[in-house]
Amino acid sequence: MKLVIFAGGSGRRLWPISRQASPKQFEPIIGDRSTLQLAVGRVEASYGLENIFISTNERYVDIIARQLPGMPAANLIGEPTRRDLAAAVGLAMMHLSHAAAPNEPVAILWGDNYMNEVPTFVRLLAAAEQLIEQGQGKIIFMGETPRFANENLGWLGLGGRVGEINGTPYYQFGSLTYRPQLEQCQQMFAQKSHVWNTGYFITTCDYVLAAYQKHQPEMWDGLAKIQAAIGLPHYQETLHRVYPHLPVASFDDAILTHLDPADALVLHDHLGWSDPGSLYALKEAINPNAAANVTQGLVQLENSQDCLVYNYEPHKLLAAVGLEGMIVINTPDAILVVPKDQIPLVKKMVDGLVGTALEKYS
Repeated sequence: MKLVIFAGGSGRRLWPISRQASPKQFEPIIGDRSTLQLAVGRVEASYGLENIFISTNERYVDIIARQLPGMPAANLIGEPTRRDLAAAVGLAMMHLSHAAAPNEPVAILWGDNYMNEVPTFVRLLAAAEQLIEQGQGKIIFMGETPRFANENLGWLGLGGRVGEINGTPYYQFGSLTYRPQLEQCQQMFAQKSHVWNTGYFITTCDYVLAAYQKHQPEMWDGLAKIQAAIGLPHYQETLHRVYPHLPVASFDDAILTHLDPADALVLHDHLGWSDPGSLYALKEAINPNAAANVTQGLVQLENSQDCLVYNYEPHKLLAAVGLEGMIVINTPDAILVVPKDQIPLVKKMVDGLVGTALEKYS
């Protein structure tokens, strides 16, 4: 099986920890290894670096080469500009179609997640690989058994139980819901009818590329021109000429919403998975207890709860009193203070720095 790990996002919702120059997937937000290094480490022993590909923005290729010195240079797929995930996944699949055998399973993974139960994850990957090889499904979604009613994530609806493979049950795909309202999350959680959508899935290049050709013909035409140049001297010229004009669309909207549910299966288990896509989501990922605080660095809190307080200056004390549901991040060149319910405005604020005298802080 081939695996592609996506690591091209700018991570602006985690500003100022994550910056344009070094987004969250390259930062040791929890522990001393970046989330990208952790993502590769989870699968390297089972599949080998030669079968792992990284999709990223061209500006981050050098960072990845430093963090993953054993990664073959040919396995780094660089986008010249951001065109959202539909274009990025399509470009990666075009490259993998050159490297993978016909109908060989391909896993789509993400480089900015955390996971505690790695052996369980590897077992689910192997189960999904077998299901694809046996023709049981054409695309296998991997879910996390939910720990609480989280309205900041997508949810996968479970259809009927289809069977079991190596002791792991698998289900018919039911639905895909992006960030439901809290009340709906609570209902799904109580009924055990849905699982968290990790965004991981296992499929084949042929299946996904056929979906692009059928449902996104304009994007397909551009991707096909790029594919024809892969491995040839004019590849970079073609990539830089064609890719910036591909339609901007999410992968869910462009492809997943058009899939025949009969083609899809769902696996899930307790992976200890979390997606710290925003600063409060990071707090929840580390400790979902609303009465608890999460701190890093030289921090002193008094009469405070449900806060994330990170201090990146080792010789400065960050002290706070009487806070509730607050995010405080102190870095050497920027300080952020924001209530948890205003977190979505962080990205808007950082986007507003671009093109101004303050862009260097973004």
